[in-house]
Amino acid sequence: MALAPEPGSVIDGFELGELIHAGSMATIFRLAGPRGPLPLVMKVPRLGPGERAVNVIGFEVCRTVLGAMAQSHHHPTLIAYGDVETTPYLVMEHIEGERLDDWLHRAPMPPPEVARIGSAIALALHDVHGQEVVHLDLKPTNVLFRASGEAVLIDFGLARHGYYPDLLAEELRVPLGNWVYMAPEQIAGVRCDARSDLYALGGMLYELATGRLPFGRPATVAELRGRLYRDPVPPRALVPAIPGWLQEIILRCLEVDARDRYASAHELAVALSAPGAVPLTERAVRTRRAGLATLARRRLRAARFKPAPCPPPSREPPATRVIAVAIAPQEANEALRIAMREAAKEAIAADPDCRIACITVVPPAASLSGAGEENSATGRHIRRLVDLRSWAKPLELPEERLTYHVLESDKPAAALVDYASMNDVARILIGAPGSGGLPWRFTGVGREVVGNAPCTVTVIRPRG
Repeated sequence: MALAPEPGSVIDGFELGELIHAGSMATIFRLAGPRGPLPLVMKVPRLGPGERAVNVIGFEVCRTVLGAMAQSHHHPTLIAYGDVETTPYLVMEHIEGERLDDWLHRAPMPPPEVARIGSAIALALHDVHGQEVVHLDLKPTNVLFRASGEAVLIDFGLARHGYYPDLLAEELRVPLGNWVYMAPEQIAGVRCDARSDLYALGGMLYELATGRLPFGRPATVAELRGRLYRDPVPPRALVPAIPGWLQEIILRCLEVDARDRYASAHELAVALSAPGAVPLTERAVRTRRAGLATLARRRLRAARFKPAPCPPPSREPPATRVIAVAIAPQEANEALRIAMREAAKEAIAADPDCRIACITVVPPAASLSGAGEENSATGRHIRRLVDLRSWAKPLELPEERLTYHVLESDKPAAALVDYASMNDVARILIGAPGSGGLPWRFTGVGREVVGNAPCTVTVIRPRG
């Protein structure tokens, strides 16, 4: 596949038509047929020099999440996909409709229209949340409306499915999502709370009702963390005609503690569809932000911010022990690779429900020259995924019990220990030094892992 697909390109028999969206992680084309446009689109991740490795992870997440969801009017149906190792793409149904961001120039909108739009989005979230999926990147460009008025949520590249490993959380340590609408708990790395989507919806309702963003456009993590203690200007202070019930709903969605928001998207949809029944509190009559004294107290508490526990899923996923297999990048010792695979098979036989996490650590992307596909972050990420999958293929495990992780760090041992700590790893398998070559680019990695890992570490050496 060409690094920069364009209209007229043919990918696995699909002909690309009009380019309909170019995002930071992927581009979307309408597919064409002999008689004109098809009711399908193809999403192609942005790869090549200058692109981020997270684009590859987001592609895998989107494929997994959409593939696991039942057909619905509230999200696209996945039709076909290409593997990230060869030709990565997703073919989905084309949703005819307008994007929410195309309507923002009309803000501030009349309260009944804000409520109608918000209720439609909340119903779409209720459907998605009922399938154990949290979107986590809700923003106006990711909401479409059918002619019937139904909302459709798109772009699940940063989503979390409750029954599948969260690859993004396992590999990255930065706030993921659109910072304009991001919930406080996401800043702290929590990705399992459906009420995070309600916070983002509250931010969009605020924008529709007032024509302004509740927290502006933060450019740094410090600015982003300001929403842990700084409340937004009350909507009625900007647009006095906003009724108390709408301000009550918006500010409740934007509460810092998820427990103070609506308990579910369905509850929020009911409130927006029946404003006369909305119980009013101090939020409804608020006319100004908190004063300096209150702000100072909140800021002190924010330094110790502890997110609310995530609500339990409707069906508990089976408990699985994670066994991490640390494989050096470009490990050339085939005897060691075979020995590590045999050790993994023994671990699987001892614990048939375990998950094998295949991990390699590469230097940060900043160290790459960026000249050509072989020196791009996405190209290197894909090459390492191909190597890990080649190593793991003989294990013959189903997809949900086998994950692949390319971590970026100039300290491989610290990266492995951090992964084990953050993901409750039960055991690490790592190659022994002196087994026909060091298992890592840096010396002493195995020793550091053995000394610092919060779990059992098994050092593997080839027989003979």
